[in-house]
Amino acid sequence: MNKLKILNDPIYGFITIPNSLIFDLIQHKYFQRLRRITQMGLSYLVYPGAHHTRFHHAIGCVHLMQKAVNILRFKGVTISEEEETGLYVAILLHDIGHGPFSHAMENSIANNVSHEEISLLFMERLNEEFNGSLTLAIKIFKGEYPRKFMYQLISGQLDMDRADYLKRDSFYTGVAEGNINSERLITMLNVVDDNLVVEEKGIYSVEKFIVARRLMYWQVYLHKTSLVAEQLLIRVLKRAKELFDDGNNLKASEPLLYFLKNKITIDDFDEKTLEIFSQLDDYDIISAMKHWQYHNDFVLSNLCEMIINRNLLKIKIKNKTIKVSSLKKHQVALMEEYKISEEEAKYFVFTGNISNQAYQLQTEGINILHKSGKIEDIVKASDQLNLKALSKPVTKFYICYPKDKL
Repeated sequence: MNKLKILNDPIYGFITIPNSLIFDLIQHKYFQRLRRITQMGLSYLVYPGAHHTRFHHAIGCVHLMQKAVNILRFKGVTISEEEETGLYVAILLHDIGHGPFSHAMENSIANNVSHEEISLLFMERLNEEFNGSLTLAIKIFKGEYPRKFMYQLISGQLDMDRADYLKRDSFYTGVAEGNINSERLITMLNVVDDNLVVEEKGIYSVEKFIVARRLMYWQVYLHKTSLVAEQLLIRVLKRAKELFDDGNNLKASEPLLYFLKNKITIDDFDEKTLEIFSQLDDYDIISAMKHWQYHNDFVLSNLCEMIINRNLLKIKIKNKTIKVSSLKKHQVALMEEYKISEEEAKYFVFTGNISNQAYQLQTEGINILHKSGKIEDIVKASDQLNLKALSKPVTKFYICYPKDKL
């Protein structure tokens, strides 16, 4: 078979698959599953175009990584063929552990197991299948490879993951504020003492990148409607688990039933559990909710109906913490209206907080390489005053409650 396929991407145009290992990994059922997992969870309830998948995103990341490798080699950075393949594999598989609806389900399906941990389990499993050809990629992914800039390309403040998702999410949502010039950013990359730096000429592109990230978080990722829909989805699974624990039977696909019936932690993620997890995607959750909206449990049926028909809770976002009295007021009203318990009312009336930090100063920052050879953090190098402000976390508080009738 001809494994040097070309894919047509709406953002970058033609993308070439760099080698046969990448082709075989893309063909694998674990990776094909990403076609059935939306990149932005339930954001399509706000932005109707946001139906793109993790599959799109991972392929886009490989394309940007190819550009980065070529640019760095052109500037005299030695990257062996083995390292090059390692970088492609690591970025291709960096999100393979995402569960249904991406971040919404992160801790709902398994107990406190992050998608990065599951990604690593998938990579180790694939490494066995591909006779150890992913060993270097796993080292880079875990940050154990001595050449630090390679890890920074996978997971840093200016990595290929962010360079793709900001551009892609802005394209599919139609939110122009997030449209960064990822090609220019990559062209400005260099390596000094095995650390990734951006040449001075690229300083404005980096400023735009940080500002775009802030705007995308407030306008898209933390949009109040996406937020309330995501919270409802988390509560659907929580309620389904409760009903199972009380001996109720629910209709759902076999993989979903397995995670509802069992309490799964990272220690329980053996080969069998990983295989079952690999069969889970958005469709399992949607089809389960289509059944459950007619269930006789007041909480489960109402939560599912809200998501299926986009008849969501009202949400208010404030700069100060929500008063307990206002939470109680809504809970009591709901309990009296529907003759339900306080525990049940808490599914429909709740508070929480969201925070946005566009740039993390404490962790490894984005370093600017001046013509003189001096290296300094973007916050110091930039004459844009608000970059320092953008490195402080901003926290907001929200309260959700029914509009009038459930």
